[in-house]
Amino acid sequence: MIVFYNPQSSANRKPILPMSLLAVGAVLEDRYNYEIVDGNLEDDPLATLDRCLQTAGAFPVLAVTVMPGPQLQQAVPLCQELKRRHPHLIIIWGGYFPTQHWDVCLRSDFVDYVIRGHGEYAFRQLLDLLTGQALPIAIPGTPTVALQSIPGLAYKDADGHPVSNPLAPIPAPKSLPPWNFDRVPVTRYVRPTFLGSRTLGYHSSYGCPFFCNFCAVVNMVNGRWLPQTAAYVAHIAHTYHARWGVNAIEFYDNNFFTQEARVAEFSERIMNLSIAWWGEGRIDTMMHYSDRTWELMRDAGLKMVFLGAESGSMETLKRMDKGGQMTPEKTLEMVRRMKSYGIVPELSFVMGSPPDPEADAQQTMEFIRQVKHINPAAEIIMYLYTPVPLAGDLYDEAQSEGFAFPATLEEWVAPDWLNFSQRRSLTMPWIKRPLRQQLHDFERVLNAYYPTFTDTKLTTLHRSILKFVSSWRYHTRIYHSPIELRALHRLITYQRPETSGF
Repeated sequence: MIVFYNPQSSANRKPILPMSLLAVGAVLEDRYNYEIVDGNLEDDPLATLDRCLQTAGAFPVLAVTVMPGPQLQQAVPLCQELKRRHPHLIIIWGGYFPTQHWDVCLRSDFVDYVIRGHGEYAFRQLLDLLTGQALPIAIPGTPTVALQSIPGLAYKDADGHPVSNPLAPIPAPKSLPPWNFDRVPVTRYVRPTFLGSRTLGYHSSYGCPFFCNFCAVVNMVNGRWLPQTAAYVAHIAHTYHARWGVNAIEFYDNNFFTQEARVAEFSERIMNLSIAWWGEGRIDTMMHYSDRTWELMRDAGLKMVFLGAESGSMETLKRMDKGGQMTPEKTLEMVRRMKSYGIVPELSFVMGSPPDPEADAQQTMEFIRQVKHINPAAEIIMYLYTPVPLAGDLYDEAQSEGFAFPATLEEWVAPDWLNFSQRRSLTMPWIKRPLRQQLHDFERVLNAYYPTFTDTKLTTLHRSILKFVSSWRYHTRIYHSPIELRALHRLITYQRPETSGF
């Protein structure tokens, strides 16, 4: 039996439907028995997995999906312990982190194989290969020709060295079987958010057609974007609504709004559901949408769009390879346009990019103030720039400043690298302590003066108090050492979407 494991994703354990495991599991339905275990739903994940593996038969396989950050921090010690208890257990990792850092994973003594990129068919091919032989074949002196034939697979060669095959092509969504929602307790993933009282997530496309060089998606898809049809996505929305009473959907696509015609058709098809929805898009793409499409999206329940504004500096945007259509002026234009339709822009900014992080941060802080002046409802999410492996000039400059990724999984789960994975690192060599503190202070003042409306726990009184106490700092730009706000935030806890979600 194959046991899929989704590690706990955050301390608050907000469960999100394990869509990657449902997708991989769907291609196994006709030939393998499998079970999905979600750490976000388990009080003791280790004990649950141990029980599953004790009854897994003579060929136990544990497949773990791993994102950097909290998931990695839980997956490492858990897999180490399970390997100790079950020496013949085959552990296979997949997901964003192993795709980027497959060699580090395979240098550990407990990860046997890594599936890189979109792993639906690669994982099934590996299982077919392994179950056809008495022993795993990645051992010294064993031929590796069959392993070499599986696109997207990384493994240890006959000498124990990590090697990787080229990534597999992204599978066309229409070629993949539908998910078996009965494999997970869907009702436990339905939760209240600012979007609606019964919110559930979905992922309707693979990839992104752009090449921003600070984004991990680029190395995985190389500019490809393959969507499900508007009709199929609408079918999922209707299914969610009918089976589980869902009244809000979060679309986790890397770029849901890539194709205007698809979005318009989807909006028309869900118009009668009275659901709210959220997704990620790109400013210069959506600026070309017609007024009719914007009206359809609004009337179909679109409440917020996550958009990568990234910087208030045109020079930084160029260095990020955001494309010739992306400018700070476009961001301001988008903020105005979305205000006219009552759809909230959720703007992310990557602060402190080399080679001049101080100038970049100052320019972007002033730009954020312009955004808020135009549309006070705009959500602002600030991250520190963190390098992505082999991602162009920004990565090269980071290396020249002394940056290097950890060489072992034990280093990756240290507190400093957990912060790095969440883009909250305090150890980037090009961002000195005074700048880090200035950004932190600005963020605290901004968040108090404009509390996020996605935090449903904040009352009108709470918001008024936060705004009143922070107003003098915001208007005078005296952000330094806001001790009164630190004290106030102990009494009025502030939700940070960049780390906790909605």
